[in-house]
Amino acid sequence: MNHIQYHICVANSHSHLFSVKITFPSNINSTYTLSLPAWLPGSYMIRDFAKNIIQPKAFAQQNQPLDLIKIDKQTWQVTAQAETTTLEYQVFAFDLSVRTAYLDNQRGFFNGSSTFLAIEELKELPCQLTIEQPEQQPNWRVATGLTRAKSTEKYQFGEYLAVDYQELIDGPVAIGDFDVSEFTVEGVTHHMVFTSQHFGDTERLCRDVAKLCQHHISLFGEAPFKEYWFITHLQAKGFGGLEHKNSTILQASRFDLPNPNKPEELSDNYKTFLSLCSHEYFHAWNVCRIKPKAFVPYNLQKESYTTQLWAYEGITSYYDDFSLYRTGIIDFDSYLALLAKTATRVYRGLGQHKLSVEDSSFYTWTKFYQQGADAVNNIVSYYTKGALIALWLDLTIRKHSQGQYSLDDLMRELWIHFGRPNIGTQTEDFINITNILCQQDLTSQINQMLTSASALELQPLLAEFGVVKHFSKFKALNSIETVVANQPIPYLGALFQNKELGVKITSVVENSPAAQAGLAVNDILIAVNGIKVTEQSIQQLSEHLPLNKPFSCHYFRDDLLLTTQLSFSDSPLTGISFVVSEEEKAKLWQKIIRN
Repeated sequence: MNHIQYHICVANSHSHLFSVKITFPSNINSTYTLSLPAWLPGSYMIRDFAKNIIQPKAFAQQNQPLDLIKIDKQTWQVTAQAETTTLEYQVFAFDLSVRTAYLDNQRGFFNGSSTFLAIEELKELPCQLTIEQPEQQPNWRVATGLTRAKSTEKYQFGEYLAVDYQELIDGPVAIGDFDVSEFTVEGVTHHMVFTSQHFGDTERLCRDVAKLCQHHISLFGEAPFKEYWFITHLQAKGFGGLEHKNSTILQASRFDLPNPNKPEELSDNYKTFLSLCSHEYFHAWNVCRIKPKAFVPYNLQKESYTTQLWAYEGITSYYDDFSLYRTGIIDFDSYLALLAKTATRVYRGLGQHKLSVEDSSFYTWTKFYQQGADAVNNIVSYYTKGALIALWLDLTIRKHSQGQYSLDDLMRELWIHFGRPNIGTQTEDFINITNILCQQDLTSQINQMLTSASALELQPLLAEFGVVKHFSKFKALNSIETVVANQPIPYLGALFQNKELGVKITSVVENSPAAQAGLAVNDILIAVNGIKVTEQSIQQLSEHLPLNKPFSCHYFRDDLLLTTQLSFSDSPLTGISFVVSEEEKAKLWQKIIRN
């Protein structure tokens, strides 16, 4: 036996339990270490997946029990007594996110990183995974990017293969009576899988996503996979994604998909879903293959620190919206509106003046993935500010190369020299390639952007490409959409969610009217000036009451009813708007350059 056999089946869908069996070759009296990752690539937080492992047991041949010795929260050891050793355990699967595992009588899903124990001494061995069909679910099928054995047809239960443990856990699996559509780009079959009921126009969706896939393949010059899987969990509410080498797991609302009754409508929710597809697909190159040196190879037992996430998430975030424009799905003004939302998220709080993007990347394990109530005021996102740095790089390369090169060329160089050969990057690699494309030494300027906690100055550069950046006001209390306006617009400085009793505060900007009134995250605002608060009523109140005049405000903090004085101010100029001022210059930014 020269491989490791994994077997998974449904133990009890009502109790959300998978059963896993692992058989591996062993040497008599040799000790083997068994472990589960503490985190998974693309989601930088210690997840402690092993907490969901139930009753692990080890056996020699003829089911002879072996002692399984606990080492730590995610590690065991066993001493072999035969040429093969078997492990058996169950996995509690009740997390319908993109990260772990879920099972009920409607569908199932698992990431290998939260499901399959590794045999540390044998992690380089090939793996064979058997996915067993539940007897009670004859209509269920399988969706995964894992390689099918010759005896297994697409969508069938059966045997799947991986060259080693790392590839095994990089192939998430969905099972169920799902809806699937296929389309082909550059000879690569792409699968759009929806794991629950939806009402979307999948034909239109496939056409639009195919355009985005074509854009990304053309940008890098090749597709590094033979097939690709978009697997989407649809829920009442939800948003998120996680990248893998030839697949992605997405989370969305079932009404985010295009409405078949409105074939011309391009809703904000649909644009957001397309950007999500674009983002995760771009990751197949940028972070799944081009990756920081600290991730080559991955150490999934503890935190792996890097200061480069601004490039891997920021550059990807720049392209996710920009590719919607480049493929003709939206026009340039609509793209600038999306870019303005990204910029507003950076500028509306004070975090950019307290944390650099390199530090934001480094501390992602705590400050970003475990954000506290202070997030809007004390951290900056390497996604959003990283996207603005990507914008700066794109326009700067275009400017200094007289339109000969762009950020596309930087990404292609990274792919050729780092992605293909699986060599990890360092910050200076991004800088050196930029300097070569620009034929200027911009090292000091780029390092300043990456290491300083200060606002990124974009206006002079944007002006050279016919775009003006305005500091603008917020359109509504509970929105980051902005408008250039001379008249007063009411401002609270807090975002909130509708609740049955009132509105629940989700963020409070430092020194805003909400902060000055003593309101905090998780407070339930129930009345202002004696009027019951809803998302609609508080907006109407703010438009009818005088600005800067205190009014009574009642709210719950936990189960205590508290009172304060709240006023609405004129919106500060911390929102961002982008407007084309010179069409011909703007075309220099819009131009796709192929070298």
